[in-house]
Amino acid sequence: MDGKPGLRERKKQRTHAAISEAAITLFLEHGFTQVSVAQVAEAAEVSKRTLFAYFPAKEDLVVHRLADHETEAAGVVRARPVGSTPLTALREHFLKGLRERDPITGLNDRPEVRALHRMILDTPSLVARMERFKIGAERTLAQALRDTADTPELTARLAAVQLIAVQWALARDNAERLAYGEPADERYTGAVSDAEHAFGLLENGLGPLLP
Repeated sequence: MDGKPGLRERKKQRTHAAISEAAITLFLEHGFTQVSVAQVAEAAEVSKRTLFAYFPAKEDLVVHRLADHETEAAGVVRARPVGSTPLTALREHFLKGLRERDPITGLNDRPEVRALHRMILDTPSLVARMERFKIGAERTLAQALRDTADTPELTARLAAVQLIAVQWALARDNAERLAYGEPADERYTGAVSDAEHAFGLLENGLGPLLP
């Protein structure tokens, strides 16, 4: 076995990508609420049944693009260098994301990213779907804290809630500023300052609990 996906898997990946691209194109052009699932299916040349097999809800057509990030914080904690605390690893990772203009930090002003963020922020059902995504991130981070820092269950859960909330608040602030016109380069210094302040507050409260 060479590890390459088989023909069936490649076909599924192409179908998944085609549906996703068709959906995002239509949503950005006409608005999320103005486009039906049937229109997306037609544009992607699949049946509604096939579409729902890949994306159980309309909101998933958008949010799935962030799916890899649901376990990102947990992955950072698990992969941190020996001697580095979870909090330090997450702070450095977020600051690196700001430097590299990672869209998940909100600090990316490419037109397509700006438009996607604006659509999410302006659509209540997408905001609600993002909250479910956030809960998943909290759960996986709490598990990583228990597994790698020997953190008691309740402490890990409460710490994860605070850590994810801070990252999301910072990212949302950045996304809101950029979605409506502020350039990423102008926002960068303020974004770094806000991140340092936020993680400093966490360190004062959580530092002794996450050695």
